[in-house]
Amino acid sequence: MKYTIDKQEKYSLLRLHEEKLDSSVAPGLKSELITLHAEGVKNIVLDLAEVKYTDSSGLSALLVGNRIVQEEGGIFILTTLSDHTMKLIKISQLDSVLNILPKVEEAIDAVFMHEIEKDLKNSDRN
Repeated sequence: MKYTIDKQEKYSLLRLHEEKLDSSVAPGLKSELITLHAEGVKNIVLDLAEVKYTDSSGLSALLVGNRIVQEEGGIFILTTLSDHTMKLIKISQLDSVLNILPKVEEAIDAVFMHEIEKDLKNSDRN
């Protein structure tokens, strides 16, 4: 699996450099997401700009990423999805479950908004 990771203080940006997110790539993506989470990364932005095709195993990897990040109160955002991947997510009715934004910059902004909201909720509890 070809990918790059840009680790920042509040999030990690994982860019997948594959044309297909299928059964040959999905296990590697899952394990990378789990590794990032184990390293303490709370928020993950997954850039799928180069992915043209996704299948059910790819969707499964995306759901794993979403679940592990949300369990820790973080946010998992998919960005720059191909029409094919977006259609598959809509057909599977996962567009209401997954956070999807059109641009990487918007996803990064959403991470910061999520962090601010979380901080506000925590300060309200104290």
